[in-house]
Parts: sequence; C-alpha cells; structure tokens
Amino acid sequence: MNKIILATATALIATTAAASAASVNDRQEYQAKRIEQGRQTGKITWTEGLKLRAEQKHIANKESQFKSDGYLTKSERRQLRYMQNDASEHIADEKSDSRKRAWWLPRVGK
Repeated sequence: MNKIILATATALIATTAAASAASVNDRQEYQAKRIEQGRQTGKITWTEGLKLRAEQKHIANKESQFKSDGYLTKSERRQLRYMQNDASEHIADEKSDSRKRAWWLPRVGK
C-alpha cells in the first residue's frame, strides 16, 4: 500500500515538473514568434528586436540556472512567470509604439 502511494506521488511530482517546464518553453517559443512577426511587419525595429531577444535569452538562462538542481521549485516557476509577463508586455509595447522601420529601408538582421 505504501509503495503504491509513494509511486503515485513520485509520478505526480514528475509530471507536474515536466508540464511546468513545457509551459515555460512553449511560452518562450510563442514570444519569440511574436517578436519575429513584429520584425517581419516592421512594427519592431532592428534595435528593439535585439533588446527583446536579449530579454528572452536572459529568461532562458535564468531557467537553465534554476533547473541546474534538476527541477523548478514553485517560487522559481513564479519568478519565471513574472519575467515572461514582463517580456510579453515589452513586446506589446514595442509593437504598438510609433517607431517603425521605414518602408524603403531593407529589413536587416534576424
């Protein structure tokens, strides 16, 4: 009986950790697509794109740092979520500001 409860608890913890890691990575991917879409349409300038991608890289580095012990704690997941919320807000701000790439300038960089 105790073995069954222990196995169930272990499986639950493992799937919860995997699901939270997947959601963090999914959100990172979605935000990267939003940045690239803004770059394609000209709503995000080259320098704004550099800044936003650097922010995404910082979040990914922080996630790797947190995962170095093998799992994400609740407070680490919360901190990553706050960082991603801020990054999402920054992407929206940059896409809606008045700065745009001039239509006659070529699109440079990634």
